[in-house]
Amino acid sequence: QVQLVESGGGLVQPGGSLRLSCAASGFIFSNYVMSWYRQAPGKERELVAGISRAASSTKYADSVKGRFTISRDNAKNTVYLQMNSLKPEDSAVYYCTCGGSFGRTVSSWGQGAQVTVSS
Repeated sequence: QVQLVESGGGLVQPGGSLRLSCAASGFIFSNYVMSWYRQAPGKERELVAGISRAASSTKYADSVKGRFTISRDNAKNTVYLQMNSLKPEDSAVYYCTCGGSFGRTVSSWGQGAQVTVSS
């Protein structure tokens, strides 16, 4: 019954922005670190960003620092990824996870949201 449902993906031009949302249900959201991963064709799945339970700490892959912002709203059981100044190399399927950062293993994966950055 754990559910992670991503939304907000799509096609954008280089330099554009997207905001991904992940709606969580079936568990006590505020008890868990949340993360975003991405996977491009032929590439390893990589951690993009993570956020602690009360949002006191965040972490980012070097490739997205200064451009992406992870946030969460525990009252809405939702985690977000704001993506600015998008580059073609950001194109990937983006996954929301329960756990997956701050030393916590992934316990659940979302279905994935396609992000394509192309002119």
